[in-house]
Amino acid sequence: QPFDPGNFLIHAVSNIICSIVFGDRFDYEDKKFVTLIKLLEENNKLQNSIHTQLYNFIPTVMDYLPGPHQQIIKNIEEVDKFTFKIIAEHQETLDPTCPRDFIDAFLNKMEQEKGNGHSEFTVETLSRTTLDLFLAGTGTTSITLRHGFLILQKYPEIV
Repeated sequence: QPFDPGNFLIHAVSNIICSIVFGDRFDYEDKKFVTLIKLLEENNKLQNSIHTQLYNFIPTVMDYLPGPHQQIIKNIEEVDKFTFKIIAEHQETLDPTCPRDFIDAFLNKMEQEKGNGHSEFTVETLSRTTLDLFLAGTGTTSITLRHGFLILQKYPEIV
């Protein structure tokens, strides 16, 4: 039977990234997790619009104009809220001697760099880095796996 493994691959890859970054995996039916995936997928689709590409060149002007780039900004804000909430939970339960995940390791480094006024280890940087891991990791890895499946289907003798 034909099937589309796209959603399964995106969920699986995102969950692996979640386990590395957040130290926890989500159920595939978890509403927060499904919403996060939908926001990331919507942003991937909207990034091809001319408005979004113009926003990359002249953001000051495009901030005042309507278009799909405005939805991308809203989606990123929602993802930021999600990550900031998890970061706050990690800050409350942090055990510096036993980091659970990427966020704990980053928080430990923030504490070490506390006296350094030029440090790039801030909560804002942590949130942006987490977002980058999701955007880069989820899209590229799931698409690579999808193409791998296509190649295996076309050349079954490889297996």
